[in-house]
Parts: sequence; C-alpha cells; structure tokens
Amino acid sequence: MWRTARPFADRRDAGRFLAAQLGGYAKKDPVCAALPRGGVVVAAEVASLFGAAIDVIVAGKLRSPGNPELAIGAVTEDGEVYLNREIISYLGVSKPYLEQEKADRLKVVSAKLGRYRQVIAKTPLTGRCVILIDDGLATGSTMIAAIQATHAAGASEIIVAVPGGPADTVERIKAMPEVTGVVCPVMPDDFSAVSQLYEDFRQIEDEEVVEILKTFASGRRPGGPR
Repeated sequence: MWRTARPFADRRDAGRFLAAQLGGYAKKDPVCAALPRGGVVVAAEVASLFGAAIDVIVAGKLRSPGNPELAIGAVTEDGEVYLNREIISYLGVSKPYLEQEKADRLKVVSAKLGRYRQVIAKTPLTGRCVILIDDGLATGSTMIAAIQATHAAGASEIIVAVPGGPADTVERIKAMPEVTGVVCPVMPDDFSAVSQLYEDFRQIEDEEVVEILKTFASGRRPGGPR
C-alpha cells in the first residue's frame, strides 16, 4: 500500500526506494548510468548508497512531425539509434524527416554531453554490470536507445531500474536480449505520464545535474536533509 496516490515524494525518495530493490547488485561493483536530467537525481541516491560509480548516457528522443511530445525513437551520444517502426509506419513518417530529426537531435545530445563531460569522465563499461536509471518510463524510446548503446559498449550485465512506468513498455524492455533484468516497482493500470508517480515532479535543470556530477567527481557523495 502506497502512502499516497503518488507513490514517491520526489526523485530522491524514488532513488532510495530503488536502491532497496536493487540491493543484491551492490556487491557487483556496478556503474549507475543515468539518463539525464531527472534520472541523474534518482541515480545519485542509488550510487551513494551503493558506493558505486555514476555516469550519464545522454539520449534524445526523436519527435513525431506535428507532435513533438510523441517519441518515434531516440538517438544516443554514440549515434546509436532506436526507431519505433510501428509508430513510424502508422504515421507515415518519411525517411528524409527521420534523417533530419536524427541529425538535429544528435547536435542537442552532443552539446549536452559536452557540458557533462567537462565535469565527469566517461566510465568504461566493458565487462561491467551497468544499472541504467531514469526517473520513469513512458514510451521507453530513450531507455531502449540507452540499452543498445550500453550493450555496444561491452557491458556484461544490463539492469534497467526505474521507479515506475506502463506495464507494456516494461514487458517490451524485459524481452530485449541485451537486458539482464528490470526493476520497476510501480506499474499503474491508468498510467498516463511519469509525473503521476511523484508528489514533487519539478523540472530538473542542467545546472543541478552538473552539481551532482561534480560531487561524485570530487569523491564526495550527495548529502543533506532527507
């Protein structure tokens, strides 16, 4: 039974809850790889409690023509692309549009990554257990692209950890051969948006992400009032 209709007070609360669910992986010296921006706040709690490394995998969603809120795929910092062929076919999205959208979003992703990499170096993932963390799932496009990129980087295990999301997206990710396991404690029947998981779902800015990464890069761990 959850305390309220919205299971988590905020992203830090969700991160601590996820850490408890992921406890068995702490001994595997995992890399907590976050999807910015909200995922970094969640991952910081897990990494702090595990004494683990934190990193970021930046992915940008590919936007549907005429409806930028609808993801038709995603592209990562390494150029790894996921396309939701079913939606693309249904909407009749043209190949030229897709190519231009990929190029545009990759520029945005690269600019964002450049800022983060000024603060924290990329962690080699070859042979590592990687926990991919975000603040929730919706279509799953950015997470799927991140899974593909993590697999291509040579991770030995890929665990997807999110506080909540729709059951159909979770099942699709579980079925991916690259994925070792999925931890998603909340799957509402009436899921409509990640925001419904939180009492406080404020916008996370790049400045906050940078400060969190600076803290880890300095060898300290995020602290403060809970």
